[in-house]
Amino acid sequence: MNYNLFKSINQLAGHHPFLDGLMVGITNNALMIYAIVLLLIWFFGKNHYKQTVVFAAITGVLGLLINFVIGHIYFEPRPFVTHKVNLLVTHAADASFPSDHTTGAFALALAVLFVHRKIGLGMLLFAFLTGFSRIYVGHHYPFDIFGSIIVSLVISIIVYKLSPFLEPIPNAIINLYNRIPYVSKNTETTSNTKLSNK
Repeated sequence: MNYNLFKSINQLAGHHPFLDGLMVGITNNALMIYAIVLLLIWFFGKNHYKQTVVFAAITGVLGLLINFVIGHIYFEPRPFVTHKVNLLVTHAADASFPSDHTTGAFALALAVLFVHRKIGLGMLLFAFLTGFSRIYVGHHYPFDIFGSIIVSLVISIIVYKLSPFLEPIPNAIINLYNRIPYVSKNTETTSNTKLSNK
């Protein structure tokens, strides 16, 4: 079933120039786009938004660490290694399960969604596109994407639940940032991110 689902998506690749370009662009630039979004939130947001950026970064790093461990415990070859696929973007023949791009995208999106719903929803929709693009270009099976979503969800919930205990980390980073000359100072008192559902 996993391979059949993969084929139903990947068989579209190479036949629709606009869709090909869109999927390649997303798969190549998704994490950079997320980085830009988080930087904009950091520079233009108040302190509780900056807290969210730090928690999102922590969530993303932890998700990728979990992926690293899983990839060494259970190695699944990439689709293009064991099957003939429509490969739109070359990639190293490393572990296919789970997808680092998808884990990173969902981890960042969920970390923001739990606190700032409107921004997080947009990021979450783009995370689904990121996961789809990884199948479309021939890099991952659907179950790789599903596994990445599970990893991201678990890590995001853990970090969110532990955020009251982890607050000294973003607070210290924000205080250090606010001491840098010529940057916008924000005297807003940082508070529990759970109070900032916007």
